[in-house]
Amino acid sequence: MSNTVVYAEDWAVKLQERLDYPQNWKEICNVEYTNGRVFNNPYMSTIPAVASHTRGEAFGHTDWEVTNEYVTINQSYVHSTFIDFADLAQQTFVRQMEMADLAGTMLNEYVETDMLANHAMWTNFDNASIGGSAGNITVSITSIPKIIRGIKREIREANGSKLMGRKGVFILWRAADFEILEQYAQANGYQLADIALKNGIDEGYKLMGVEHYVSNSHTSGHLFAGVKKIFHLGLCKDTYGKVYVTMVPAQKEGGSNEGGPLSGISVHQRLDWEFKTWTNVKPILFDVEVS
Repeated sequence: MSNTVVYAEDWAVKLQERLDYPQNWKEICNVEYTNGRVFNNPYMSTIPAVASHTRGEAFGHTDWEVTNEYVTINQSYVHSTFIDFADLAQQTFVRQMEMADLAGTMLNEYVETDMLANHAMWTNFDNASIGGSAGNITVSITSIPKIIRGIKREIREANGSKLMGRKGVFILWRAADFEILEQYAQANGYQLADIALKNGIDEGYKLMGVEHYVSNSHTSGHLFAGVKKIFHLGLCKDTYGKVYVTMVPAQKEGGSNEGGPLSGISVHQRLDWEFKTWTNVKPILFDVEVS
């Protein structure tokens, strides 16, 4: 029995190690680890205006209003496996840790996919945004710099310059788009081209003042861009990265001995999370519509 406990603890260490690896959503989002179910984010929805005044005369007060926005962390996702006691004894330690590593990868990949599936929360950015006709953008070596410049322009027009300077700007490309970005970097400039030709470019590469990342989890026809660390992700602190081990779990419904005990352990991990775009930062987060 003590061996099983050691195994479970080692599993948890390995899983947490994988969960701590860099991910795009950890680089891009404002991640709030909390045990609260509801996260409140009040903001001033009506700003007191500047009014004219005549010397020596009375003046009036201007109205202001605060609106509360909130996000409820109630989505849940579970990764669960069953291991027979004999398999637990006969498998090598490395194999067990590979399974823990895989579990962590799958959990983080799911968060990445869900982040990019929430493109309806962001501001549309299409071909008209870079000076063309309405419709999706075809990513090419000529449109790459237009996309980068256009995103920075729209951030400035939305009065996001200070946030942009403080937090930085990102674009999360598809793999094929990132290849074109690399081609653009290799074809332009002197020092930039030399570095790109010698080493290529990696995720997190900074070009034209923007950090460029790559993902395989995009919703078809949609890229994600904007100011970093303002797209909110609430994660339940006490369930993220935690391993739950059950000794001799009950069999799931539908088996020959439905509800009876299974000789082994169940190991599962869970995510409790929710994404949210706050009203006052929506203008500087972009759903880049692409072909």
